[in-house]
Amino acid sequence: MSFTTIEFMFRFLPIFLIVYYVVPTRYKNMILLIGSFVFYAWGQHFYLLLLMLSIVVNYTFGRLIGERRAQRKPLLILGLIYNFGLLVFFKYTNFFIENINALLTATHIQIPTISVVMPLGISFYTFQVVSYLVDVYRGEQRPVKNIINLGVYIAMFPQVTSGPIGLYSELEPTLLRRHCSVLNLESGLKTFIIGMGAKMLLANPMGTLWAGMSRYGYETLSCPYAWLGAFGYSFQLYFDFAGYSLMAMGLGQMLGLYVPRNFDHPYISGSMAEFWRRWHMRLGRWFKKYLYFPLGGSRCSFAKTIRNTFVVWAFTGLWHGASWNFVLWGLIFFVLLTIERLGLGKLLAKTKVLKHIYVIFLIPLTWVVFALPNMQDIATYFSRLFPFFADNTASFVNTKDIVRALHDYWYLLIACVVFCLPFPSRWYEKHKNSKLVILGLVLIYLMSVYKMQTQTSNPFLYYQF
Repeated sequence: MSFTTIEFMFRFLPIFLIVYYVVPTRYKNMILLIGSFVFYAWGQHFYLLLLMLSIVVNYTFGRLIGERRAQRKPLLILGLIYNFGLLVFFKYTNFFIENINALLTATHIQIPTISVVMPLGISFYTFQVVSYLVDVYRGEQRPVKNIINLGVYIAMFPQVTSGPIGLYSELEPTLLRRHCSVLNLESGLKTFIIGMGAKMLLANPMGTLWAGMSRYGYETLSCPYAWLGAFGYSFQLYFDFAGYSLMAMGLGQMLGLYVPRNFDHPYISGSMAEFWRRWHMRLGRWFKKYLYFPLGGSRCSFAKTIRNTFVVWAFTGLWHGASWNFVLWGLIFFVLLTIERLGLGKLLAKTKVLKHIYVIFLIPLTWVVFALPNMQDIATYFSRLFPFFADNTASFVNTKDIVRALHDYWYLLIACVVFCLPFPSRWYEKHKNSKLVILGLVLIYLMSVYKMQTQTSNPFLYYQF
């Protein structure tokens, strides 16, 4: 099930909220867990047992790690093997097989791929539960004694499919001492509607613009149109995932639970390092806390710091998908961050405008690599972005495509630029209780619901990760 479906908006959510608010506080976690199972099973009922098993297994590992201190390291290793083993099997098995087959082409030996569907949200809830086990191992978190509470942490429907990746210690205060009120419900609904508008009214139209890039072939794109498409995908990805994160935060507020913020206006950054601190913040924190710092972080020699950065970004790329373009995307970020560490970052910090131009220029290029799984398509697209570097400028390029695209999308592009900036959110915080804002939210809600009814599918991009 997705937040942007009629089934969720007018069937699941109203019924769940009524039941949730009616039952006594001591039963709310149980109702939330049952509701989350229903939500998850709506689209992938055959993997619900896997999610349930993950709760039981990790509850057991957490208790054993906390109680058997002498054996906590081997127990942690077993827990990591179980969780990452499932993730690798479902997400990367065919990727490994395909690459092995490519190496064995000359031998005529081929390993058959397996027919497997990746469980929805497995990348997110695996990282979430691993953080719990590691924190228990480190003594930063007490083992959870109530399996229902841990189940909510792993499977609660606002987060289970696409995060944000939170820590149990962050959720626990609201999980144990929940405060549900009409004000929380109202505030959460407002946040939810803003996120829904970002997805339905901005991300999806930008997705249509990006999809048009491939309709007639990347080799036919004019240079301006190719750049417009790169910016279009940048807007689509941001408003799609940031919209989801806001909807998750809003649902958390409705339920009286803490769901962390995941984006902080990343496109206003003045460096690639700052961009990643603002983009998908909880994933970045996870890699920093559970991979970068254990490797030594930056508190070691320069060479080892570079090594640590390389490892983090190689795994960051692979986490996003079982395809070489994601690895390449991660390595591009590694190179850019290394260059900034070598001195470019200090130079950029001294400028007021150039640093933003630098980010605005580079980010769409990285997203093109992120978006296109085929290396030949990436090469072709870049030849249209920089045709003066290409071997030839194809005569069949449609030079009028940019005119048509700007005619169709100019107002949406302006809206995307505006809502990437901080001042709309600042204005909203000052006036969120005004009649004008309430009217605006009602219009966003009605327009978004209309889009749900008229569009055949509204999946979030990060569902595939």
